[in-house]
Amino acid sequence: LIAQPVWLQQGWMHVKLTFVVLLFAYHFKTHHIFKQLQNDVVKWTSSQMRLWNEGSTLILFSVVFLVILKNSINWIFGVVGIFVLAIMLMLGFKIYKRYRTKKNEE
Repeated sequence: LIAQPVWLQQGWMHVKLTFVVLLFAYHFKTHHIFKQLQNDVVKWTSSQMRLWNEGSTLILFSVVFLVILKNSINWIFGVVGIFVLAIMLMLGFKIYKRYRTKKNEE
């Protein structure tokens, strides 16, 4: 941004910086969860922790996607695609959890 301050006038950079701020918030929340676990306070189920783990992957993928493809395609469709990917991941976890529960009952 120091070398190319004109990027701050572009929409994709605002979205990218928003994702970077989300990544910082994710990091601080993860540290909070870690401190709770150190004190034997378990508030999250294993399924919730699996979903939480995918959050950083989606955020980092979003940042890289916006930087690499900012001029190739309309980045708004890319961001929508990332949210669709997130929804598909959540549905995949739900389906896997049901499958695992049924298999354990047998």
